[in-house]
Amino acid sequence: MKNLSVMGSTGSIGRNVLEIVRMFPDHFKIRALTAKENVALLASQILTFKPEMAVVYDADLAQALADRLPKKTGVVILYGDEGYRQAAVLESIDTVITAMVGAAGLLPTMAAIDAGKNIALANKETLVMAGEIVMRRGVEKKVSILPIDSEHSAIFQCLAGNRRRDLARILLTGSGGPFLKRGKEDFDNIKPADALKHPNWQMGNKITIDSATLMNKGLEFIEARWLFEVTPEQIQIVIHPQSIVHSMVAFRDGSVIAQLGVPDMKGAIAYALSFPERLPIGQPIPEFADIGTLEFEHPDLERFPCLKLAIEACAVGGTLPAVLNAANEVAVYAFLNNKLSFMNIANVIRQTMQRHVIIEQPNLDNIVKADKWARQETTGLIEKVGG
Repeated sequence: MKNLSVMGSTGSIGRNVLEIVRMFPDHFKIRALTAKENVALLASQILTFKPEMAVVYDADLAQALADRLPKKTGVVILYGDEGYRQAAVLESIDTVITAMVGAAGLLPTMAAIDAGKNIALANKETLVMAGEIVMRRGVEKKVSILPIDSEHSAIFQCLAGNRRRDLARILLTGSGGPFLKRGKEDFDNIKPADALKHPNWQMGNKITIDSATLMNKGLEFIEARWLFEVTPEQIQIVIHPQSIVHSMVAFRDGSVIAQLGVPDMKGAIAYALSFPERLPIGQPIPEFADIGTLEFEHPDLERFPCLKLAIEACAVGGTLPAVLNAANEVAVYAFLNNKLSFMNIANVIRQTMQRHVIIEQPNLDNIVKADKWARQETTGLIEKVGG
């Protein structure tokens, strides 16, 4: 029996985690649930899974959550940064699922590692911002950090049973998003509703926009660099529109191993939670004869400059990836709120990166300060640029 804290239980990943827990009550027990502001769904989850602790963003939301629950649920309701930290270090848990969106996941993940908790990692921003620090601390604390992202789960599975020194290259696949075939001349007309229509995956709004700009693939590039201890030169991005090959690993003898499956996050989530066991979660096996052709192509870095910016940030390192990530978060939410055009997402990220004074060997405090600076800088740029 694994005792779980689900950080971000009302998001897309969190809901899928709870669906798997519901399927295997003899394998998993929910001890803590956290959300930002969706108190209605969180209240329903509390009544179903009966955790010891629940956490929301602020005191008003905590009161709203309490008002939705019967008096004798026994759940402790907390809020804010300290609440999230407590949910990550709760004594009764052994595994923390980090499914929070954005930079907010970094400090709770670090707290969980320091407390000796194993990590099922869906919050890629944690490794984008502080990958070297996080992975080193994980080794020091002897905890496992297993990926929930489908691409990184695929890489992890492809490496299983193989000697790490035989690895030549990681082939990180991506669908190309909803605008893979759209001409750049039409990008000025892209609206949030257009970008939220991903052809293959059902995800939250922020990651769906990141997939449309290919920034998501850039963030995954940086995540893979730290998670698998490779150089940026050992990672190659391959666009694969069908999303059946979730990623591949090439070895020094020229052999390539791929992990395939239907485009559904449940497989990667279940594997991270149950490793090394594979749970019978009812996922269909792809009908390859019906699929016919699997296509692959190079990414177009000119049409999708966000991907190019992420690769550049990875190569430079230091505090620059944290700045990239923060600028992207602010820009994406501005786009979703019709305050910034699709084309200008990359422009304001680039300008923020250019204005940043990089710290080459940052500590955690340097990274947190760089994140805060980038948010302020990008917000100012957006006010100047407008839509």
